[in-house]
Amino acid sequence: MSEEKEMNEEQAIPVTETENVTETENVTAEEAVVPEEVELTWEDKYEEMNDKFVRLYAEFDNYRRRTNKERIDLIGSASAGVVRDMIPVLDDFDRAILNNEKSDDIKAVKEGFLLVSTKFRGILEGKGLKPMKSKGETFDSEFHEAIANIPAPDKKSKGKVIDDVEKGYLLNDKVIRFAKVVVGQ
Repeated sequence: MSEEKEMNEEQAIPVTETENVTETENVTAEEAVVPEEVELTWEDKYEEMNDKFVRLYAEFDNYRRRTNKERIDLIGSASAGVVRDMIPVLDDFDRAILNNEKSDDIKAVKEGFLLVSTKFRGILEGKGLKPMKSKGETFDSEFHEAIANIPAPDKKSKGKVIDDVEKGYLLNDKVIRFAKVVVGQ
């Protein structure tokens, strides 16, 4: 019976498949028939490229909107931190003003304002603010804004900053306010 099953299985194979197997064994790669690709018309190509363009443009537009919103949020939250740190200084000024209305001791008033000023400077320096040292330095247009030129008192003072009219400040080593200075000539 096992021989009959084997024969039936052999007979069950269609002749066309066995013929195809023998034919493909003899066919070289160059002679093999490749399924023909459907050639796109210029209208189909145009539609495909236009679709890609529209999708890319929409994606870029969404990116631009998202980054603008993130930038606005970042700027708003960055200033919130500075303002939050300044509130105690504002409270100190309010208390100083109330106490100064009743106080006749000038020395205590001066000392109180000096403490508030020190606290204020400490907060700003903690945020990266540094005052520029300009007096006696060589004039540099990257850091200084000359508002006047005067004759130099001596030859060493030529081209140097004689007086600091308004201090300049750096924030994280970037100039945020130029120092207004008087330069010797």
